Amino acid sequence: MSKRVITQAKQTPERAWLGEVSAVVLQQALADLNTAYRGFFASITGERKGPGVAAPRFRSKKDNRQAVRFTRNARFSITAGGRLRLPKIGDVPVRWSRDLPAEPSSVTVVKDAADRYFASFVVETGQVSLPETAAEVGIDLGLTHVVVTSDGRKIGNPRLVRRAAKKLRKAQKALSRKAKGSANRNMAVVKVARAHARVADARRDFAHKLSTRLIRDNQAVYVENLSVRGLARTRVAKSVHDAGWSQFVGMLEYKAARYRRTFVKIDRWFPSSKLCSACGAVAGSMPLNVRSWTCLCGAAHDRDVNAAINILAAGRADRLNACGDQVRPPLAVAQVDEAGSHRGAA
Repeated sequence: MSKRVITQAKQTPERAWLGEVSAVVLQQALADLNTAYRGFFASITGERKGPGVAAPRFRSKKDNRQAVRFTRNARFSITAGGRLRLPKIGDVPVRWSRDLPAEPSSVTVVKDAADRYFASFVVETGQVSLPETAAEVGIDLGLTHVVVTSDGRKIGNPRLVRRAAKKLRKAQKALSRKAKGSANRNMAVVKVARAHARVADARRDFAHKLSTRLIRDNQAVYVENLSVRGLARTRVAKSVHDAGWSQFVGMLEYKAARYRRTFVKIDRWFPSSKLCSACGAVAGSMPLNVRSWTCLCGAAHDRDVNAAINILAAGRADRLNACGDQVRPPLAVAQVDEAGSHRGAA
C-alpha cells in the first residue's frame, strides 16, 4: 500500500504534490490507518473491550484541524538556538513550555481550529514519586460545587461556558451572516474557534491545577464512577459538559499512576447521598433539591459532604492491600459448628 499510494503516486501529475513533504509523514498516515482498522476489526470480533469502534472514515472538509508526525527516521532536530528543524520545512521558532527531559523519539505538529500550532514530543521518562502522606480523600462530583471532598472542602464550579455565552453567541451570529465561501466567513470561523478555544483552555487549566493539588496532598483518592454519557442526555446536559467531569477524573487517574498514588472508582450504584455516614442507614428517595437532611439517628448531614465521606469509606473497603486481598473482606456464612456458643463455655 505504501508503494502504491506514496511511491508510485508521486510520479503522477495529479499526486506530484506528495513529494513536497517528507515521506515519513505519509507513512505515518498509513500507520494510523492500519491502527484504526485493527481496532475496528478487533471490536467486531470481540477482542477489543469497551465501547464499539466504528470503521475509519475520511476527515471532514469542514474540519480545520491538521496534524503531522515526524519520527526519528525523519531526522528532525532541535537547533542550538531553540528552534525546531523539520525536514522539507526548515527551522520553526518555538515558545517552549518546558525543557525536554530526554531525547524525543517523535514530534507531532498540530494545527487546531483556532489556527494555533503546537508541537508535542514523545520522550521516555523514569518513574516519578511524591513524598508519601497519610491523608486520603473521597470526592463527590457536582454541578453547584464541581468537587466536594470528604474533609468538608467545596470547590465551586467556574461555569466557563455560561460566563462566555454572550461572546460565543455574538461570534456565532456574526458567522451566520457571512456568505458561504467568502474570505469574511473564513475569518469569522476562526473567531468562533478562538472563542471556544479560550473556554476549553480555561477548563483544562482549572482541571489540571485542581487534580494536581489533590494528588499531591493525598496518598489515595476515591471518586464515584458517574455515567457522564447518560447524564449528557438529560435536561442538565449543558451543565454536565460545562463541568468537565470526565476530563477531571481522567487527569486524576493518570496523575495517580504517574506519582504512585492510589486511585479507586467506586460502584456508580453505591447510594452515597442517601447513606448515613454515622449509622449506616439508607434513607428513602432523595430528590436533587434536598441539599441537607437529618437521619433517624439524629445526625444532620450536608448532602454532598456526606456523599464524599461515604465514597471515602467505600473506596477504602474496595481497595486491595499488599497481599492482594481486600482490606475489608466480604462477610462469610458461618458453618453449623461455628454458630452459637459451645457447651460448657464460660
